[in-house]
Amino acid sequence: MELTWFGHSCVLLKGSRAVLVDPFVPGGTIPADPDVIAVTHGHADHMGVAAAFGVPVVAINEVAKYLRAKGVDAEAMNLGGTIEVKGVRFTMTPALHSSWIEEAGIGCNGGAAAGFVIRMDGFSVYHAGDTALFSDMSLIGELYHPDVALLPIGGRFTMGPEEAMAGARMIGAPLVIPIHYNTWPAIAQDPREFKRILERTTDCKVKIMAPGQTITL
Repeated sequence: MELTWFGHSCVLLKGSRAVLVDPFVPGGTIPADPDVIAVTHGHADHMGVAAAFGVPVVAINEVAKYLRAKGVDAEAMNLGGTIEVKGVRFTMTPALHSSWIEEAGIGCNGGAAAGFVIRMDGFSVYHAGDTALFSDMSLIGELYHPDVALLPIGGRFTMGPEEAMAGARMIGAPLVIPIHYNTWPAIAQDPREFKRILERTTDCKVKIMAPGQTITL
């Protein structure tokens, strides 16, 4: 499986299917041809251009209903649920964050924020979405044994590096990729210290990716 980070929280998983998560890149386009899209919550920097691709979108019930009203083939689910779309299994995990559909005029309730465990081709990938640290991240590790954990480190609106290090220890994924940082000055971080400390204190490896970079899992 290939994993591409386009920046912010936007990630493409490409194997037997192509799964695009949180399709937002500021001031740019996303060079992807996904089979299915997953949206972690209703904020504009995560829902992004999900409606533009013409493919099924997996999202929490409130976001899915909003997208359906825009003509999108949206698959609704909720926290703790698992669905299969085009041979890809999506398990929706909790995230501690807000969710407000900002593009809807003054906005509307986007339900709960979430993360996803995405399983395809024998790989398990945990995308935490926007979240604070929470102790049940240990259960995500115990239940789903992710090969990769994509964790926000930007601070202010999500976990910062210290909290993300604690989360990575609980999850126990052998590979950790920091996301949701350096998009704007408010979430500026240096991921090199995150990598140095986490690799020194755990068996986890940290991959710092450049926007647009692809790695093979």
